[in-house]
Amino acid sequence: MTGHLLLRGMIAGLVAGLVAFGFARIYGEPQVDRAIAFEELMAAAEAPADGAAEEPEAVSRETQAGLGLFTGVVTYSVAMGGIFSLVFAGLYGRVGRLSPRSLALLLGFAAFVALVVVPDLKYPPNPPAVGDPETIGVRTGLFFVTLAASIFALALAVAFARRLGEHLGRWNGAIVAGIAYVVFLTIVFRLLPAINEVPENFPATALYDFRLATICLQVTLWTVLSLVFGYLAEKSLVRSGNYRAVPAGL
Repeated sequence: MTGHLLLRGMIAGLVAGLVAFGFARIYGEPQVDRAIAFEELMAAAEAPADGAAEEPEAVSRETQAGLGLFTGVVTYSVAMGGIFSLVFAGLYGRVGRLSPRSLALLLGFAAFVALVVVPDLKYPPNPPAVGDPETIGVRTGLFFVTLAASIFALALAVAFARRLGEHLGRWNGAIVAGIAYVVFLTIVFRLLPAINEVPENFPATALYDFRLATICLQVTLWTVLSLVFGYLAEKSLVRSGNYRAVPAGL
């Protein structure tokens, strides 16, 4: 069963990646272009009059916004689809009487919160021209610390909810576990340092539009992945005889 679900997860990831690429190409890349234009304007203003000519780009902007973007988004989506399917296979039938589609949507929402929303709340994505190149290593490290803490807290919350559900009921157990998840991450956020390297003269609308495009890209990816995988997984489970009957509507 796991092998079949893995294949379907990667297919769902491919579909999600293609849709997400279309969104990023149409809406996301113009925001990047605005940030690059600001960066070039600032560099031109600070450069001496007799400065040396700029070095040519190793990779053209056209390639970055086309083939580079396509490769990155689709590869990421297919990888996430594979991981998504493995987690689904481990949870199916063990977290209540949820249908494949319901479980896929719930898992997609949880992944979106843990992998996207939580890290972005502490260290939101920044466009080109924002951030000191000398601190990129520190910023990247802190982001992954936050990401790891979010995943760890989510895994504990799920286990906590299952344990509490035996004594308090499913909904009460889930609520208490959710509160514990929020409290744990609040402590983590307080312990990690804040980073604000946005230039004072950087357009606020450009920063807002870039971050909005980034979060909408992730919403698109995880929504499509969850819906497509839920459909494919249900068909596969029914065909293989591993489908577990659930109450209508779940």
